[in-house]
Amino acid sequence: MADAVKHIASPAEFASLLASTQYVVADFYADWCGPCKVIAPKYAELAKQHSLPRYMAFAKVNVDTVQAVAQEYGITAMPTFLFFKDGKKVAVNGNAMIQGADWNTLRLASEKMARLAKEKAIAAGAQ
Repeated sequence: MADAVKHIASPAEFASLLASTQYVVADFYADWCGPCKVIAPKYAELAKQHSLPRYMAFAKVNVDTVQAVAQEYGITAMPTFLFFKDGKKVAVNGNAMIQGADWNTLRLASEKMARLAKEKAIAAGAQ
C-alpha cells in the first residue's frame, strides 16, 4: 500500500491539498527532531486508518525544506500538529494546535476529525 501521508514539497502543494480536502491534519516536523521521529510511525498509522480522498488527509511538512509554509503558520516548535477544515485552521477538542509528541491528544483529535469526515462522505454518497 502506498504511504497514506502526503509529504508536502512546496507551498503550492500544501495549498492544493487544503483546497481539495475538507479535513486535513498537518504535522510540521524536522528530520533532526527526536520527538518527531518517535511519533512519526503512529501518525502514519492514523493516516492509514483514517485517510479518505477529498474528505480527510494527513500531511507532513518539513520545516527546513518548506520554510514558507512553516512561517505562514508561525511554527516555532517541532512537532506541531495543526488542523484544517475547508482550508481554514481550526481547533479540535479545544486545541488550536498540538505542540510536542502528545500521542493521546493527537489521536483523539484525529479520530474526531475522521469521524466528521466520514459523516460528510456518507452524506454525500461517497462511501
